[in-house]
Amino acid sequence: MTGRVVIVTGTNTGVGKTVATATLASRARTNGERVAVVKPVQTGTADGDCDAAEIHRLTGIEVHELTSLEEPLAPDTAARRAGVEIPPVAAYAPTISALTSDNDLVLVEGAGGLLVRLDTKGGTLLDLADTLLAEDVPTSFVVVTAAGLGTLNHTELTVAALRARGYEPDGLIIGSWPDDPGLAERCNRIELPRVTGVPLLFGIPEGIDNHSQLN
Repeated sequence: MTGRVVIVTGTNTGVGKTVATATLASRARTNGERVAVVKPVQTGTADGDCDAAEIHRLTGIEVHELTSLEEPLAPDTAARRAGVEIPPVAAYAPTISALTSDNDLVLVEGAGGLLVRLDTKGGTLLDLADTLLAEDVPTSFVVVTAAGLGTLNHTELTVAALRARGYEPDGLIIGSWPDDPGLAERCNRIELPRVTGVPLLFGIPEGIDNHSQLN
């Protein structure tokens, strides 16, 4: 039986997509699922930042990193500045599709927000999802969002962009939930599912990425 693909996107960069991906992978594996993780495009590798290595550290799962670029910029910008050609986003679909034959769940972590261009032709995660669905691969999205002020607007915009292309998100994840949440954070936890109509799956405790490994 073919596994499913869940694309982990965010409302912005730095909202906790990597630790959310690691948490989803760890929970699925705990439930007995076979899990693979894919990072189609990684930027900022010159700074030593690597989401794939972080997910591996937290989960022990090897991550398939398909394209890497040194500068910490949007992939299309980093590629143009480096003078290199990177694959069109649809070209990642066969690798991801192949992983569903041996895994129950394939998690795909995006770069930045939903509409970040992952190639020099303007392709985004939405185009990747369209390609996977055209190949009959079950594909859905979860949205990682921030806890504080501004998150309602950013999250509604992201959900609206998904729905405009025919995707209903599986749920929202707060990527970093503070130990001592303020008024805005406490209200947003209630308001996020209300204003978007998307269930809040969970919030990830702030600093959990400092652990040596997730359980």
